[in-house]
This record gives sequence, C-alpha cells and structure tokens, in this order.
Amino acid sequence: MAQHGQLSSLQYLSSFHYFQRISPHYGYEGDLQVMKEKEFSRIKDITYLDHAGATLFPQSQVKNFMKDLEENVYGNPHSHNMSSQLTRDTVERVRYRILQHFSVSPEEYTVIFTSGCTAAIKLVAESFPWIPTGNDGPGSLFCYLTDNHTSVIGIRGLLSQMGVSVLPVNPKDVWYLEQDSQSMINDEEDCRTPHLLCYPAQSNFSGTKYPLNYIHALQAQKLHPFSRTPGQWFTLLDAASFVSCSHLDLRAYPADFVTISFYKIFGFPSGLGALLVHNNCGKILKKSYFGGGTAAAYLPKEDFFIPKPSLSDRFEDGTVSFLDIIALNHGFNSLEKLTGGMQNIQRHTFGLARYAYVILATLQHANGKPVVRIYSDTEFEDPSTQGAIINFNILDDNGNIIGYSKVDKLASLHNIHLRTGCFCNMGACQLHLGISNQGIKKNLQAGHICGDNIDIVDGQPTGSVRISFGYMSTFEDVQTFLKFIVESFARGPVRADEAMILTCSISGTDDETSGLASSFNCRIHVDTLPDTSRSRQRQTVDSITSSHQNASYVSAAVNMAPKVDYEEEAKKDGILVTQMTHSECADVPNRLTNIFLYPIKSCGAFQVTSWPVGPRGLKYDRSWMVVNLNGVCLSQKQEPQLCQIIPYINLRENTLTLRAPGINDFTIPLDGVSEVLQDEVFQSKVCGDRVKAQDCGDEVASWLSLFLGRQCRLLKQCRDFARSAWKTHVQGQSSSQPAHLSLANEAQYLLINRASVLHLQHEISKRNECIPEQTPSMEQLIARFRANFVIQGAEPFEEDNWTDVHIGGTSFQVVGQCTRCQMICIDQSSGTKNQELLQSLSSCRDGKIAFGVYLLQNKLESDMESQDLLVGCPVFPKVQVN
Repeated sequence: MAQHGQLSSLQYLSSFHYFQRISPHYGYEGDLQVMKEKEFSRIKDITYLDHAGATLFPQSQVKNFMKDLEENVYGNPHSHNMSSQLTRDTVERVRYRILQHFSVSPEEYTVIFTSGCTAAIKLVAESFPWIPTGNDGPGSLFCYLTDNHTSVIGIRGLLSQMGVSVLPVNPKDVWYLEQDSQSMINDEEDCRTPHLLCYPAQSNFSGTKYPLNYIHALQAQKLHPFSRTPGQWFTLLDAASFVSCSHLDLRAYPADFVTISFYKIFGFPSGLGALLVHNNCGKILKKSYFGGGTAAAYLPKEDFFIPKPSLSDRFEDGTVSFLDIIALNHGFNSLEKLTGGMQNIQRHTFGLARYAYVILATLQHANGKPVVRIYSDTEFEDPSTQGAIINFNILDDNGNIIGYSKVDKLASLHNIHLRTGCFCNMGACQLHLGISNQGIKKNLQAGHICGDNIDIVDGQPTGSVRISFGYMSTFEDVQTFLKFIVESFARGPVRADEAMILTCSISGTDDETSGLASSFNCRIHVDTLPDTSRSRQRQTVDSITSSHQNASYVSAAVNMAPKVDYEEEAKKDGILVTQMTHSECADVPNRLTNIFLYPIKSCGAFQVTSWPVGPRGLKYDRSWMVVNLNGVCLSQKQEPQLCQIIPYINLRENTLTLRAPGINDFTIPLDGVSEVLQDEVFQSKVCGDRVKAQDCGDEVASWLSLFLGRQCRLLKQCRDFARSAWKTHVQGQSSSQPAHLSLANEAQYLLINRASVLHLQHEISKRNECIPEQTPSMEQLIARFRANFVIQGAEPFEEDNWTDVHIGGTSFQVVGQCTRCQMICIDQSSGTKNQELLQSLSSCRDGKIAFGVYLLQNKLESDMESQDLLVGCPVFPKVQVN
C-alpha cells in the first residue's frame, strides 16, 4: 500500500466517520457540541468520565429552578396555608412525573422519597416482614448477587441479629428453568414465607446489565437457585446505575421494590433518592418508628398509634426535602428538551462506550502485548446487555499491571476525571480481578482499605480504573482519553489488532481527515497475511512524537527565595536567600546542601542557610494556608499559581512578606491575625485531619484574591493546636509518642538526595532524546519535589533504606517514603503542568512513584530547642540491616 494510502487509512480509523460506522446513534437532534458549550461550559477544558459516580447537571436546569424559587413561595407541606398547599401540589406532581418516567401510574406504584438509593435499600431491609429460622417452620431467605453495591450487602448486618438466613449467589450460577418447580415442593405449595432477592439492573463495576426478566422468572418459580426454596419471593431491584442512561419500563418488568438516586440521572439535586413500591406489596412493609407527618393519630402517654393511610406518608418521616423534590421537575424538563428521552441517551452513551471498548481492546505495545486488560462480561455488542461503563487496568510492556493510583494521578494532569478502586462493589472486584477472600484480608493486613491509594500489594492489583459516559459526553471526550492512554502508557511504536487504532483527538474542521495522523508523525505498515487470515490486518505505528506541551523551563531560583529587595536585611539575620552553588560541599560526602521552608502551604519555597527548629518542624514551616470561601484549603492541584506567591520571613522584624509577579508586596506580622476575628477559631481539614486556625484579616485576603482571581483568605494555625502524627510504618522501630505537625501533609520534614535527583534527570533525558529542552535542570527538579532538606554524598535512592539520620546535632527518625502525586508535575516558576516527571519517575523506579523520605524529629532536649540547622553540616544516616 502506498504511503499516501496508508496515511489515509489511519486517518479514517481515527475519524468521526469511522466512529459513526460502529456507533450510528451518536448525538441528538441538535448540535451536541453547541449544546455542551451552552449547558456545560464549566467543563470546557475537562474530560469528565465519571458519570457512573455522578453525572453533570445542565445550566438551564439550575437557572429554571432558581427562577421557580424566585417567583413562588413554597411553605412546609405539613401546614395548610396557600404556600404549603402549593408545595404539596407540586410535590405530588413530581411523584406522578417520576412514575410516568418509568412507564407506570400511581395506581401501580408509590414513590417514597429517601435521602438516596442506600437509604431506600435500608428502608426495605428494616421494613420487610422477615421470619427468623426456627423450629416452627422455614424462615425467610435473603439472596443477593455478589455483583451488588455495598449498600445491598449491608442488609445482612441487620439480618444476622434477627436469625434470618443469607445466601450470596455468583451471577454465573443463576439461570432459567424450563418448567416451574411446583413438583419439587409438593406439600409445601401453600408456604407463604417471604423471601427477598436483590440484584442490580446494571453493575456499577462493569456496566453489565442483568436480565430484567429475572423478575418474571422468579414470580413463576423458574429461576435457579431461588425456586428450590418454597415461599413467596419478592424482588428488590437496585436501579441506581441502570436508570442513569437507560429506560426502565416497570410496567413490562414489575419489580416489587425499586431503588434509585436522582443525581445519577440529573446531576442535581444530590442527596435525594426514592423507593418505588409496587402497590400490591406495600401492605407487607412494616415499620416501628414513626416521625412527624406519618401519624394519623397517636397518644404520648399510651402505646397508641394510627399511621396515615397513604403509603408514602407512612414512610416519609419528618418533612421531605421539598425544594430538592421540586428541582426534579426541572431536571425532567431539561433532560427531555436536550435529549428527547432515555432511549436516545442509551443509544448515544452506548455508542461512545462501544467505540472506546473496541479501540482499548486492540491496543498493543510494540512487542505485541496488550496495553489494557478490560473487565467485562460482554463484547459491547448490545445496549440491552451492556451499559456505558468500561472497567480496566493498564499493563506495561511486560504484562504487569500499572497501579490505578498512578493512572488517576496522570489523568488529573490531563484534566481527565475518572474513578479508581473497587467502586463499593467488592464482589465484582474479586470476581474480575481474581482476588480471593484470603487475598482481601491479606491486603487489609498490608494497610489497604477501601478508598485509599494502595493499588498494588505483592504485585497484584487491589482495584481498577473505571470510565463512564453521560448524555453530554462527546466523541472528542473519547479521543482525548484514548490519546492519554497511548501517550502515557504505550511503549514503543503502538500496534493494533483488527486494523483499529486511535490515539488522538479530532482537530480542525474536516472530521474525515482530522485525527491521529494530523497530531503525530506516523507511518503504517500493513502486513500481508495468509489467505486463511485474509480478514485480519495488523497496523503498526512506527513513530509517535508526543504532542506534550513544550514547557519553557525558567530558573526556579525566583521560587526559592526573594530577590535583591530583601538581601541586605537577610544578611543581617545571617540568612542567605540567593541560590547556592554548593561548590564548597562538592567533595564532602553526606552534607546538607539546601534548607527550604514553605511558610504558606502550597505556596513558593523560602531558602535559607540556617534556620531554627521547633516542635512542629522548621520554625514557621507551613504555618499558614490559603482557603476558599468555604474554608477549604487550596493546593497547587486546584490553584497552580499558588507556586508564584513567594513568602519571605524576616525574623528580626517579625514579619511575613508575600511577593508575586505583577502585584505589590504585602507584609503582615508573623503572629498577626484579624483583630475582628482574633477570638474566633476556624476549623478546616488538612489531609483528612481537623485543624484549628485563625483568620489573618481582610487586607491580605484581598491581596490573595486579586492575584489568584478568586475569593480566598489566609489562615494561620492556632498556637495551642497541634496535629498528632502517629506513624505505624516506621522502618526498623516503632514510635511510642506522637509527633506534632504543622499544616504539612504527612510528617515534619521531607528529605531528598541529589544523587537520586540526578538519576531521575538522566531518565528524563533518555526519554526526551528528541526534545532535549524538555529535560529540566537539577535545581528545577529539586524545586518540583518541595523538600525541606536536600543532601549530597549518598548513592541514588540510598535514603530509602535509612531508619534514622543525624543532621548536624539534630536526630531524626525516618518514617517512610514519600509517594508522589501530580503536584510534582507543576513547574514551580510558572505554574504550568507537564506529566513527564511523574512518568519518568515511575519508569526509573519500576512502576513506583516514591521519591524522598519523611522524617520526624526525635524529642528535643531542653538545651537544644534553640539550636539551628546549618547548610553544609554533615549528615549521618543509619541504614536498615536485613
């Protein structure tokens, strides 16, 4: 094939036309891109792929809801005035619209509002007429598929106290019987013992859609293994994941109980769900507690209570979240107007998922090994069996799994939002990843718990990566994601089986000729295969030149310290604030070459040659933090420009001065807080820990807000409040006393080794042979790692095996390695991002992304409390001996 023909073929594979060939139901009646720009402008630079977690609401929904609130007065529905009547009527209208959405009427189903799907499941568990197993006869049985959300499995915690039997069932062990099981139960035909089967309409892990016809088969006693148990079977259908992108027809599949969360459908409001109860089953539900609004009559001094006749009134304790319920009306309006209905959404989202699945399933490293391992029960051929969810892990060219935490961090650098872990579905996670019960317990002993970043234990994954699509997802979203996978994880020339490959997003106006070839320098070879394999072609991309942004690396010295303005003042204090050459230490092993402190958390570094230590670390290190209007601490992950705010401390003048480009300096007292708020203590969170802080005033808040372009304030950690750092992962010894922390993340100090930095620099240089200007200097790399201490004289990564270290006359305990996040990919002079550093770190450390070690200072003696640490002092490590 001619080179021109090869290029055209590759362009076609990455084109919108090829996408439409395998996904013909893309979009809606209008222009999807125009709709997205109008309704979802807030995600302009974001690729949002976590719709199974929470989808996004359109701007028109919120605007119309706010207009509704501005024009109407909604009172408490339990009152009888006009505003309350309006609320009751509107809420009832919403109930009707919900049932209409699921193709049923109030004569068939009742809507009971809850705080979410989990609360709806819990309501059924607490109200179902369970019969304990006993001598009087057979008891109730609670059955559930192992591929169920944690909220379903949690029912067994209630039943264990009641003596009710529980049966978990593997999805593969469920099948239809050819005839009913009446002949099996004979004289037990009249058994009315109630049993409950709960299964998901769609797996939130893999997107597998389980047959809705299980409902009919169970009622006809034709569903194995449940039909072997005589009694009256009821179905609890967890539809939260299913209804986000699919139409649920309850008239065709009349489940007894259905649970949903509305933010899965509309994005807003959150914290609102519903239990849909078939009216034939409502009478079996019993509850003991009664709250406001549920009673027709009761006596406070006598055990007398009559519930209201309406099923919803009996189960909605207290006042419902009526304003959120009213917001649902606008959600239905927007959804219908923008998409035309759930059938269109299902076709659209399935088409995107199918396309992504096809490409991911075919990607190979240069050596022919797959790039991705997909966890799926289907081949993404039919939207009735597969939802818009893809679950997978990424493999290196040796076939080893790359931890999901690293994937998540690199995705964040590309503004790609996805989900990692086990997704509150341990059964599906075990099934697809092959983790045994003993393996789960072993992972727990290794320190892994649900929701953390421990992604590999003994070489085996503890979770995976999930992407999911919503009705506003686009073809460009898929291409951005696939390009990220290839650029970040594929090794060598990328290959693809079945003549399918895609590595870039569409650009320009000609869809058919835009794509992979327009963004990369590519060349394709099509192998001629034997006649028996005529339908198989293999295309190989021989060269891929990454389209990473060419970052301009400026000297990081400007971030290390203030410049000439304060130099003379600093010299008076014995502090050198300009960059050191370290030539005087070049021939001396194990010396301290740099001391940095970061007075304001996530802001620029302040370099010194000597500095006092305190009970929380270097004096004034991370004593302040910038928070948003909600009091949440900001970091460079959300505000990269924080790195350009350079704090300077003058101990003699007792001042903190802030400097930033394009704005005048601002100075506050070191111990100054707002006079208006000096008696008020604010509480915030740092790395999950509660911290107490005081506001530093409106003037510095205005200065920060002006520079960052958003409203924020400066808080200072209270003197009388110290966080405790109980470290259980100390190497070689245990810590019996907690150390006190400032606003630092993990420990009092972070130490890095220049030899390790140099090793990493060589790795970056090797990876960027064709773009040498993308290799940062030694000092630029040091700035990225934001350490307190920089040493030289040790071997590369020797520090990983240290248990203790003495720096000058001060003793420290090594309490573990620092696992790096995407923050090291932020250029500390400009705030720009580039993922190369994190990728190179993983490459040179065999998949690990740890760099530097945490230190806790051993207890200060009274005569050492005023001692300073000095640049140039010797460093004496203690190495762990195996």
